[in-house]
Amino acid sequence: MADTIAFIGAGNMAKSLVGGLLRNGYPAAAIVAADPDASQRAGMAALGVTVVDSNARAVEKAASILLAVKPQVMRSVVQDLKGVLRADQLLISIAAGVPSSALARWSPKDVGIVRCMPNTPALYGAGVTALFANERVTAQQMVVAESILSAAGHVIWVDQESAIDAVTAVSGSGPAYFFYLMEAMIDAGIALGLDAATARTLTLKTAYGAAVMANESASGPAELRRNVTSPGGTTERAISVLDSGQGKSLIERAVREAAQRSVELAKEFAQ
Repeated sequence: MADTIAFIGAGNMAKSLVGGLLRNGYPAAAIVAADPDASQRAGMAALGVTVVDSNARAVEKAASILLAVKPQVMRSVVQDLKGVLRADQLLISIAAGVPSSALARWSPKDVGIVRCMPNTPALYGAGVTALFANERVTAQQMVVAESILSAAGHVIWVDQESAIDAVTAVSGSGPAYFFYLMEAMIDAGIALGLDAATARTLTLKTAYGAAVMANESASGPAELRRNVTSPGGTTERAISVLDSGQGKSLIERAVREAAQRSVELAKEFAQ
């Protein structure tokens, strides 16, 4: 019989993970979700899993507890599990900016904690999630955590929690960088005379194709770019404009700023 997984919070990311687990064959009877919002519970119940309005009821028989609540309420949620949390249970947090040390301090038991940083494409099963395990997490619990998060896409482990700040900057915030570029390309296409629908289709399909090509090719992005950039051609002209505006340096700065903000948020939430 499958171990019970409890979801605290039944928002979009939690529903995406539950949906992925069910598609992968995890039994609905072994999943329970808690949320104070009746509409959120209804959305989760539609997937066929058990829903409750009490966090304590959700976790009492669970082997793993996935915390899918906003960072601002994480402290009260974890502390309120006093009296029901067991030392053999695993806490998995997908809340941005909340360090495992804070979760351990708030927890009424000395439990294993896995901190995760998924990104929004996980809502479509196309995400990438980095995971960090504290010293209390067993090898079996790592397998469980990976199986849960892999339901929404690719999973990688990091050895140092400090790496989560870089992960947040690169992949957590990363989709927005690509959306920003898509937005600019669509606007440029319209300015050149394309209708909005055509500019959007060309941009999004090109982005998708480039991502597939970069993912499947043995060549790195730099080489793939050079292969497309013929001397004296249109692509070279475009790349020269980006280089003259220090495009790479600007992107690197943006990612560094995102990482720094992740560090700041961790300090704020830890307090």
